Amino acid sequence: MKTFYVILLLVPLFLWQCETSPYRKLKLDSEEKAALHELLAKEGEQYDAEEKMLFSNFSSPGYHTTLTGGTVHRTRQSLTYAVSCLDSDDPELKQRGFDILDRVIDLQDQNPDSKTYGIWPWFLEEPLPQMSPPDWNWADFCDVQLLQAVIYHKEEFSPELLAKTNNAIYHAARSIEKRNVGPEYTNIAIMGTYVTMITAELQNLPDLKKYALDRLQRFYDYTMETGAFSEYNSPTYTIVALKELARMLEHFSDRRAKKLVKELYELAWEEIALHFHPPAQQWGGPHSRNYETLLPIKTLAFIQSSTSEAVSFGVPDFHDLQSHRLSCPCPKKLEHYFISIEKPRQVRRKYSQGDNPLVGTTYTTPQFSLGSINRGDFWNQRRPLILYWGKAANPSFLRVRFLHDGYDFAAAQFYSVQEKGIVLFGVALATDGGDNHVNLDRLKNAVFSAKDLRLRFEFGGLAAEKRVHPPRTVQDNLLLAFPGLDLRISIPWAAFDDLTPYWDGEKSGTFAAYDLVLYSGEQRVFDLSRIMQAGIAGMVAAGARTEMSGALRGTLQNDGYQIGYQQLDLLFPVAPAPKAELARRVKFD
Repeated sequence: MKTFYVILLLVPLFLWQCETSPYRKLKLDSEEKAALHELLAKEGEQYDAEEKMLFSNFSSPGYHTTLTGGTVHRTRQSLTYAVSCLDSDDPELKQRGFDILDRVIDLQDQNPDSKTYGIWPWFLEEPLPQMSPPDWNWADFCDVQLLQAVIYHKEEFSPELLAKTNNAIYHAARSIEKRNVGPEYTNIAIMGTYVTMITAELQNLPDLKKYALDRLQRFYDYTMETGAFSEYNSPTYTIVALKELARMLEHFSDRRAKKLVKELYELAWEEIALHFHPPAQQWGGPHSRNYETLLPIKTLAFIQSSTSEAVSFGVPDFHDLQSHRLSCPCPKKLEHYFISIEKPRQVRRKYSQGDNPLVGTTYTTPQFSLGSINRGDFWNQRRPLILYWGKAANPSFLRVRFLHDGYDFAAAQFYSVQEKGIVLFGVALATDGGDNHVNLDRLKNAVFSAKDLRLRFEFGGLAAEKRVHPPRTVQDNLLLAFPGLDLRISIPWAAFDDLTPYWDGEKSGTFAAYDLVLYSGEQRVFDLSRIMQAGIAGMVAAGARTEMSGALRGTLQNDGYQIGYQQLDLLFPVAPAPKAELARRVKFD
């Protein structure tokens, strides 16, 4: 009888330990197994048995790497594929997964004294010393995959490979701890917290667990005080953050930590829901980081699969190499935002702290979604002013860009005020801004060379079919009519040194563009420190034409250009200056 009572006492403890342990047994139903094997077969076509990695044609966002073409073997993608091979019930695929882990781990820098300690290169073909510069985020991204392998398949490892994998996990976690990114780098702040917490729990590292808990608390406090993620409203990285928060809810054992994570998880879903435009099935702006202006089918499929049957976008189910392991259910109370919008709503959110915070405004109506950020730049991942309209089958968009020799110019700064369907904006140039990237290739001594500079109003989606008729003069209003939407673009003032700006147009198979050209000609060196005026003032108005017929106010002053319309006013500097100085001198009314 005594033994019976001992068992009764031990069973709840055993069940609690099983519930809170990060280790998991993977259970797939027949549909999940079929989808996984289909994906593995497709990905397996790119498996290189000699190198034990996936290969593909080179592509990149244009930074971190010096490679320009050819075939490459990618570390992160190979690890993701490897874990899913372990998830399969195929012994040959499982062995392939272990082979990949063994191979890719060898590419990690495990020297604690090295500047690149704990990280991996992007490609087998480009070791860390050859990257420009190495990407420290690869400690986070790659270690997440190694942790999944151990969490779900620890018992299947050989002792030697398990020790090797745990060693790589440890080095990556310590690298993340050493780097210690702040809470403003949203997706990496979250991902690194996951890695350090789970590593600490799996390897019994109390000091690392304390670091992870402190890091989570800092991120929570910072985000909740602001009211939104600093890496704001990103169709790419809000999803990344959401998935990592879901992974925390699944794997964390600390109940206090899980409580904080749950609130952050709901905040991420709220950000998606409040900015979604159901008629066009698009994610309204402004976007801090985005790689595709029209929402990819896989993102719609992710939202659809994370909600109830009441939310249906008519897209096929989407499976990736992690979806069978990761569930991200949307809170029921938010589902109606994805179904319909009955009346206009305006959302204003603060994305940073301090006296001069970033503020995003999104105006969503049954006809369109118009979003803008009060302070931003024209890095190619930004969408500081973006308009969506139309139907889900053929949505349209207007994106405002600043191009330097055909590529987005990060040194160009954007300022705006918005009320409903009206945005007043100003463009200025930062002497210490980036060129192709906001941080990695900043202008040196305020100097750059160019053969073309232009502000582009780019129409995409169905609107790309629009014929382009540029205005005759800069000050002429551009009035465009689309089904259910009228649009006005006005440029009351534009200047670039002693040049004369003018309108031009361009049309391709994927876009139609109205370009305000500042310079086009032979390659020329521009020294922003010697230019007295370099700026553009403008307005974008969407809605009914009767609502946007008023006159713009505009005055060139000693401290900048002031543009006004109805109750809105914006004063921004026109003389190039350091980015921080430009931001301080902007006045929003």
